[in-house]
Amino acid sequence: MIHYIWAFLIISGIVVAALQGNIEVIVPAAFRGAKEALLVCVGLVTVLAFWLGLMRIAEDAGLLKKLGRWIAPVIRLLFPDVPKDHPAIGYIVSNVSANLFGLGNAATPMGIKAMKALQDLNPDKQTASAAMCTLLAINTSGMTIIPTMILGIRMEYGSQNPTEIIGTTLFATCCATVAAVLLDKWFRSRHTR
Repeated sequence: MIHYIWAFLIISGIVVAALQGNIEVIVPAAFRGAKEALLVCVGLVTVLAFWLGLMRIAEDAGLLKKLGRWIAPVIRLLFPDVPKDHPAIGYIVSNVSANLFGLGNAATPMGIKAMKALQDLNPDKQTASAAMCTLLAINTSGMTIIPTMILGIRMEYGSQNPTEIIGTTLFATCCATVAAVLLDKWFRSRHTR
């Protein structure tokens, strides 16, 4: 579906430029846009590599296991249907930890593995289980302590104070996560009636 949206935007831009008699601006704009996209991607890759390196150091130092131990009781409360020692719990903890540090791209593989592990527990393979819905709600709301990717974008575009958004991001993502968990619990209670 997204390719139709992009095709529509590109074609409508060309049509509007032609109707306004500015068709000559299309090729330079396309090259300028491609160059800018590449520069932004390179900037974001460096930020992501830096934070992934820090996460690797934290993992080697045992900090992620310690964080996992702090998060695990909350995860078990949110996922009562998942057995305590099931691999899905580890994947969920890793996914949530990566999201806490704003590493959405790094969180995705763990989220996919968690969904696959939860699907193994799912008795009805055609319908998402309650645990799968909870994971989706938590992952979508994505509580973030350090918005790594946003900081990278702000630094790439020369923000005077790229870290000024950390407090508001933490507040907004906390509110989103609380709302997601409450709605998930509400829908679960309605479904079990």
